[in-house]
Amino acid sequence: MANIETNRPAETGPELKRALSNRHIQLLAIGGAIGTGLFMGSGKTISVAGPSVILVYMVIGFMLYFVMRAMGELLLSRTEYRNFSDFAGDILGPWAAFFTGWTYWFCWIVTGVADVIVIASVYVTYWLPTIPLWIPALAVIVLLILLNLPSVRGFGETEFWFALIKIIAIVVLIIVGLIMIVTGFEHDGAQASFLNLFNGEGGFFGGGLMGFVMGFQIAVFAFVGIELVGTAAAETKNPEHNLPKAINAIPVRILLFYVGSLVILMSVVPWDRFTADESPFVMLFSLAGLGAAAHLVNAVVLTSATSSANSGIYSTSRMVFGLATDGDAPKIFAKLTKRQVPRNALFLSGVILLSSIVLLVFGLDKSAGFSVVTTISSLCFMFVWTIILVSYLVYRKRRPEAHDKSVFKMPGGLFMPYVVMAFFVFLLWAFTRDADTLVGLLATPIWFIIIGIGYLLLRNNPQHAKLRQAHEARVAEEKREAAAYLASK
Repeated sequence: MANIETNRPAETGPELKRALSNRHIQLLAIGGAIGTGLFMGSGKTISVAGPSVILVYMVIGFMLYFVMRAMGELLLSRTEYRNFSDFAGDILGPWAAFFTGWTYWFCWIVTGVADVIVIASVYVTYWLPTIPLWIPALAVIVLLILLNLPSVRGFGETEFWFALIKIIAIVVLIIVGLIMIVTGFEHDGAQASFLNLFNGEGGFFGGGLMGFVMGFQIAVFAFVGIELVGTAAAETKNPEHNLPKAINAIPVRILLFYVGSLVILMSVVPWDRFTADESPFVMLFSLAGLGAAAHLVNAVVLTSATSSANSGIYSTSRMVFGLATDGDAPKIFAKLTKRQVPRNALFLSGVILLSSIVLLVFGLDKSAGFSVVTTISSLCFMFVWTIILVSYLVYRKRRPEAHDKSVFKMPGGLFMPYVVMAFFVFLLWAFTRDADTLVGLLATPIWFIIIGIGYLLLRNNPQHAKLRQAHEARVAEEKREAAAYLASK
């Protein structure tokens, strides 16, 4: 097979350092799969969908597992791929690298700003109600920059401990809940039992069909960041071993952490007694007689939101670094420190996150526009997930030899990408069923108009013209090689 270059310019600049070990990447995958929405937002999903919310999380997790498998096979097909923006540009063309990279950057910036606002206005003020909101917001941003600046290991260690806190909280909840079920705990005339999942008003689908549909639009945001291990691929030790191991463990983690905790919660307390404004975790720990339940859960969600913001500042800095090395962002962001950290790209993410302080100063509280923000973020992540699937389908067609040699093949690769993309269409329809999420759905195209204009301007760059020509030549060569390989089989 001919030596085919990727979408990257021929001159190689500084490279990221592979410093994330197996334990880092494993906990990073767990942290990406467990969002703040489980601790605080699950009360809303339960109150809307009833016990069928269990099925909602299972379906979303099932579909996204195949996105992760497609991403894993593509990342391992060529060691020079640093992230999914790289293989999108190499397979689909320079436009895909530009749109994927900048949209993923936007995804995490929006999510990061929302996280900082919630940390400052909700979690910190829970303990310090009189503190000016800009102080905790600024403190979080500075802390995250200081954690990420020395080396990538700082990010890995931070995420390791943040993810561990989330895991411990969920495991404790499951154990406490099981004890309450086994001992026949009673509260307000209801006895803890697994039968509560089916005995309530409306049975398992207590929220009705539309409640079940509404559960999807709320729950999908809990899964944003599940692809984070793909962003860290270039800084992962022994990716051929660690990346598949982390991806394959995702279904088990979803069953344990999401499904397990929700089953326990709705078995101890009938689903119709949950409210959107109260954390189910606080409710269960309080019923168990843990007086400090609210403080405990507040500490957990504080670390969970900080973890999300930490992931955002890490992933956006690496994505901007990759865009800069490909000519899709100013070259100043392609510079690395002596410890292989993209310092300028990191500072850019930190400066953008400072916009959260401006929003707080102008009085944006914890609920204002939050549904709109999470909808925009979810839709942009869905775009990135779709690009991964489309890249995989084209890869299967143009590089059959590489697929046949892959040791980490995506299961159901011939049809599951279409099934998952059809599911994404269903999610788009689900977002039209609520006024707030509909506003987010209608606002999202504005981003793609902006980025589309940016790419049209960038196309006139001589470097991009060369990249497009090189890509066209590469596609023609790959098609000839694919035809020859298939004919020889």
